Amino acid sequence: MVVLGHIDHGKTALLDQIRKTRITEIETGGITQHIGAYQVTEGDKKITFIDTPGHEAFSQMRSRGAKVADLAILVVDSCEGVKAQTKEAISHIRKSGIPMIVALNKIDKPEANPEKVKRELAQESVLVESLGGKIPSIEISAITGQGISELLGLILLVAEMEELKVTVNKKAEGLIIESYLDHLKGPTATLLITEGVLKKGDILGTFSTSGKVKKLEDFQGYPIERALPSDPAIVIGFEGVPKVGENFKIFPDLETAKNHLKILEKKVPEVLEISTDQRVLNLILKTDVAGSVEAIEEILRTLPQEKVVLRILKSKVGEVNEGDVKLAKGGRALILGFRVKVNPTAKVLTEREKIKIMAFDVIYDLVEGVRKFMERKVLSETVRTDFGKVKTLVKFLTEKNRQIVGGKVIEGEVKKGALIEIFRDENLIGKGKMVNLQKNKKDVERVLKGEECGILYEGDTKIEEGDVLVIYIEERRKGEL
Repeated sequence: MVVLGHIDHGKTALLDQIRKTRITEIETGGITQHIGAYQVTEGDKKITFIDTPGHEAFSQMRSRGAKVADLAILVVDSCEGVKAQTKEAISHIRKSGIPMIVALNKIDKPEANPEKVKRELAQESVLVESLGGKIPSIEISAITGQGISELLGLILLVAEMEELKVTVNKKAEGLIIESYLDHLKGPTATLLITEGVLKKGDILGTFSTSGKVKKLEDFQGYPIERALPSDPAIVIGFEGVPKVGENFKIFPDLETAKNHLKILEKKVPEVLEISTDQRVLNLILKTDVAGSVEAIEEILRTLPQEKVVLRILKSKVGEVNEGDVKLAKGGRALILGFRVKVNPTAKVLTEREKIKIMAFDVIYDLVEGVRKFMERKVLSETVRTDFGKVKTLVKFLTEKNRQIVGGKVIEGEVKKGALIEIFRDENLIGKGKMVNLQKNKKDVERVLKGEECGILYEGDTKIEEGDVLVIYIEERRKGEL
């Protein structure tokens, strides 16, 4: 069962209520930033929930959650209604082809309007049963618990009607839900078993790594001997940190698993290099879990890169180490740390080599930090603004590189302190600047079209009667992406 919906519409709060735990309170910024799998018992049956991040940065993770689940709960705030990620969630559910249950959350609030939300869903071709459709819906409150028991019963009813079954008598297969590097336990991954039975001692292989199941735990961290289909399980024993979203299979031995990995590696297409004539911001990314790597890389790709190209030299799970700092020095890269520490040796080295490390706990803060660095690499631009034209009528005074001339504004306006281009017979013959501006022998800031003025001009080119003076300014503006 995958739980999908817009940010802050109550997905994690719903799971909190179901599991009677407090996951929301430990999330930085109150936002689920990686995928999690949790299991509850209802009667004599178990229901596994996959919680997915709601922020726009996590599209791939939500898509993966929908693909691996048998049922989907679409959580919609009954006060706010259908939002951007609501529509995206609907798209993921449709593509996966799994049944949907609509949970209209926050029904306890006075401003709740579930009927209005149902009509908005109908506009997205999600027609609930009360409006004549086939999609079941239920009104709930993740805070008060209203409707939660009915929701669990509805889940089991839909599962029964869909005749959902699993295969037990075969080798285990499934998906890597989350992974990270534990400094005491080593590479650790959360798996969701889709078929078969996973046992301690099994040899696992994914696209990126392999290993032996040395320790097997349930989603709460308690030791178990085996994991059944639909069970979320924590596995310790991989040789490296597997990538989130990879499928895993069981192999007879490590050699076979590694040979399978080599075959897969040969099928990977070559990555195109960025051309050397582009401005580039090199990055080294270190995160707490593999899901964070994927989410950060995904949202960084959405930043405008016409002027500055982002190039990730390295992205891995784990603390910032000496090797990261050396790579940053050689590649002139910025080190980004997301919920990770910098080891003491690396910290000393960064200070000595003056390598920049930026640490973040919230993904969109990280992205904004990267955006600012990109903007620093964009060249500032000189922007010209034309104000008007003056037809020279008379010369009053000429000395060294200064002149006083009189004229009439024939276009736009004239502003004190502007720059001047001198045109004679429609040809540009010189440039200078306006030192002072007068009207009726009094200093002024501006003179409008049709009015006469006196200009104190400074420049190498001498102005003659009949010349046209183009009045303009030039400003240096900060580069933008």
